[in-house]
Amino acid sequence: MRSGEIGNTWLRIAPALTLLAFMGPVLAGLTGTLLPAFGYLPGLGGTSLSIAFWGDFGDYPGVGSAVWRSFWTGMLATVLSLAIVVIFAASWRGQRVFVWLHRGLAPILSVPHSAVALGLLFLLAPSGWIMRLVSPWATGFERPPDLALAPDPYGLVFVLGLVVKEIPFLLLMMLSGLNQIPERQSVTLSRSLGYSAMIGWIKIVLPQLYPVMRLPIYAVLAYSVSVVDMAVVLLPATSPTLGLLVMRWFNDPDLTYQFLAAVGATVQLGLVVGAIVIWWGAERVVAAFARPWLSAGGRGKLSRVLALPGLGLATLAWGLGAASVAGMIIWSFAHRWRFPDALPRAYSLGNWVNKTDGLLDPALVTLVTGGVAACIALFLVVSCLENEQRNRLNPGRHLLWLLYLPLLIPQVAFLFGAQALLVAFRLDGSWMAIIWAHLLFVLPYLFLSLSDPYRRLDPRYRVTALSLGQSQSRVFWTITLPLLLRPILIALAVGFAVSVGQYLPTIFAGGGRFATLTTEAVTLAGNGDRRLIGLYVFAQSFLPFLGFGIAALWPLWRFRNRRGMRGLV
Repeated sequence: MRSGEIGNTWLRIAPALTLLAFMGPVLAGLTGTLLPAFGYLPGLGGTSLSIAFWGDFGDYPGVGSAVWRSFWTGMLATVLSLAIVVIFAASWRGQRVFVWLHRGLAPILSVPHSAVALGLLFLLAPSGWIMRLVSPWATGFERPPDLALAPDPYGLVFVLGLVVKEIPFLLLMMLSGLNQIPERQSVTLSRSLGYSAMIGWIKIVLPQLYPVMRLPIYAVLAYSVSVVDMAVVLLPATSPTLGLLVMRWFNDPDLTYQFLAAVGATVQLGLVVGAIVIWWGAERVVAAFARPWLSAGGRGKLSRVLALPGLGLATLAWGLGAASVAGMIIWSFAHRWRFPDALPRAYSLGNWVNKTDGLLDPALVTLVTGGVAACIALFLVVSCLENEQRNRLNPGRHLLWLLYLPLLIPQVAFLFGAQALLVAFRLDGSWMAIIWAHLLFVLPYLFLSLSDPYRRLDPRYRVTALSLGQSQSRVFWTITLPLLLRPILIALAVGFAVSVGQYLPTIFAGGGRFATLTTEAVTLAGNGDRRLIGLYVFAQSFLPFLGFGIAALWPLWRFRNRRGMRGLV
């Protein structure tokens, strides 16, 4: 068989294998969670189905408040993030300030959730950076006040952390969605009818955009309701979410708590499904009430009221994310930084010199895991997209739902069962297990990053080359890949950044044998040594940022003599 035929055969089976690679384990992991939840776990003596552990779950102290805390914090964070993104885009789309914040997306997106959480903890704590900046001249505090600012028992700082991280993601998904609808024509039409830019955008563009953004919004909601790493940092131990309780049970030395953890993971799944159903119902209610306003023709003065708050909140979110990381970086070089000094009185490299040995192993694991997972995901995604182009396929929305499945299902709900399966097949704590666990989440994000540029590539390049007698494979290697070099590198950087930020997949699949920068940073959250935490936050943030830097600079060097190729697609 010729190499071209082998390549075509692989492309035809690539979509099915890609879906199987992460759909199969997810479904198997869900099964491995549901069975122990009903008492069936032969390895621990559970040989028959039972609902006894559900009663134990209901009787556990504080479980009701933990479930409610997971629900309302996730819902509120998603509502606030979406509202800020919509108001900001509607008010400032096409203006210079929008371009500036758009360019700042990559640095904030590249920072892992746990790094932002640790940075926010330093910013907002009683001895944090903000309190230092206003003390003692404005507050009179010579010592840190005895206030429960961060972490706070009400979960408000936790919500703020989620909003800071989800706004850049939703804005990126919005920009991707805008490429799929006639935004410019819609805005021009609305302005010609006398609508302000904001009102016209909300009335004409948003109804077309929202269906395209629905899945990313559901993914944000699912993550916010079930997140663990940010909750570990930004919530006190006495006010846990359901995900935190499940992790406690899972790590308990008493193995009977594994059944309780399985029940909790199942409830977490039901909680996410319930949240999505409620959101779906709210969509219909809002649409019904908004329809008369959309068709009434009122121009209104809403834009004057919301434009500046929208800009302010979006800028604040970006600024908090940047300041969170900047503060921890300063701590990593601080030698003496006493309250209420706004900046250290003395700097030192001693922390880096003394702690570098302990940093190298987690950094190496992070690099290898993220690099391999991102490369495998890139290979699978490019194969699927190239198969679309060669065979002129138009995948339906149902395939996109399948791709989003690992993002819509709470991690703890299927990783608990997947870990049991890995143990059964003696794969837990292996490189294969941890790379596969990261691949489950890297692949969807990488596909979302690359699919739109790949599909928007002008087909005339391919048609012209084929008409000159070139083979499909030669067209792919000599035309498609060079033209898409920049989007491919950006997608690869996104995939690597997603891998760096994974906490639960590393805990479950690693079996305690692998420590990444993220798992170590979260573990150090209760340590109190801000210098050491700052060191890990810096490393956590630097590796993804380095990936985005390479993605931005490599095409400039590679096409230094071909200016038109640098920013193509």
